[in-house]
Amino acid sequence: MAGVEYDDVWKQFSAQAEDAAAVRGLSLDVADRELLVLLGPSGCGKTTALRMLAGLEEPDRGDIRIGGKSVVGLEPKDRDVALVFQSYALYPHLSARENIRYPLKVRRLSRAEQDQKVDRVAEMLGIGHLLPRRPGQLSGGEQQRVALARAIVREPRVFLMDEPLSNLDAKLRVHTRTELKTLQRELGTTMVFVTHDQAEAMSLANRIAVLSAGELQQVGTPDEVYDHPANVFVAEFIGSPPMNLMEGTRKGDELVVGDGWRLPASARNGANGGAGNDGKVTVGLRPEGIEIAADGHPAEVVAVEPFGSEVIIDVRVADEALKIRAAPDIRPEPGSSVGLRADPAAVRLFDASTGVAIH
Repeated sequence: MAGVEYDDVWKQFSAQAEDAAAVRGLSLDVADRELLVLLGPSGCGKTTALRMLAGLEEPDRGDIRIGGKSVVGLEPKDRDVALVFQSYALYPHLSARENIRYPLKVRRLSRAEQDQKVDRVAEMLGIGHLLPRRPGQLSGGEQQRVALARAIVREPRVFLMDEPLSNLDAKLRVHTRTELKTLQRELGTTMVFVTHDQAEAMSLANRIAVLSAGELQQVGTPDEVYDHPANVFVAEFIGSPPMNLMEGTRKGDELVVGDGWRLPASARNGANGGAGNDGKVTVGLRPEGIEIAADGHPAEVVAVEPFGSEVIIDVRVADEALKIRAAPDIRPEPGSSVGLRADPAAVRLFDASTGVAIH
């Protein structure tokens, strides 16, 4: 296996304005045997970055290295990577066995070696009974397993996954990503996985690289990007519900939001280190960082959303709309008033003009 390096990579398509390149100065290292997720909304450049690594697009500037060696200019077949598409891309006239076998035929392995490798991968993925069938006879989940098997049987240096679970239903998607994470760990492979689904990224990744408008916003473990977002974009994109963001003012040890809600002084002197100038700030609080408390700051309940194991309570403090994650037995009536208390350790501060985190 091998690591991957993007070194100041740029890509602009002819229809794009000069200041709206698909990928803008991407520098990113993927460690050997790491599962890194490229995460971001549609149009953020994540698929373009993956396609450049695969050799389906060439960068305008910068370098891409696999195992320490540049692959810019190499044909896709010479890069020793395997790409799994969202659309499965199986040959409809071939059986599952022949689809999986195809990369081995191209490499001119013996028939016996082909069968041995196909059977081993099929057993690993639990699809041995599907080998005689054609793609039209398989469900979406079964087709995805065949596509994964076709990639695995090549034993490439790097696996590339372009939203491979998007076409599956919710239950199968959860099951398949568990299988995929276990499989990646067992194979000890380097994997770059593209998705717009932050829950998928959080559950799969060793590290997440968040992109927006072609630029890298933050790289870190799932816990790092969730607990300490680098800027307002990451704070809003990661988490379901996302982080609550409020306009705030601070002066000395005072931090005030909404209609006079004073947050604990330790909020600015602990988690955020007290850096930055006094004045306007953007205050971030995860839904679980706010609790209902009788002696807390008053807020109006707008709606209650039960989800079985938890309840999301929508409240309003002055002009600020907030979401609170609470235990399932907490069900205040819409229109009633509740008290709010913030966990000092959960408060995050961002520069009001740039959106960058204040640490």
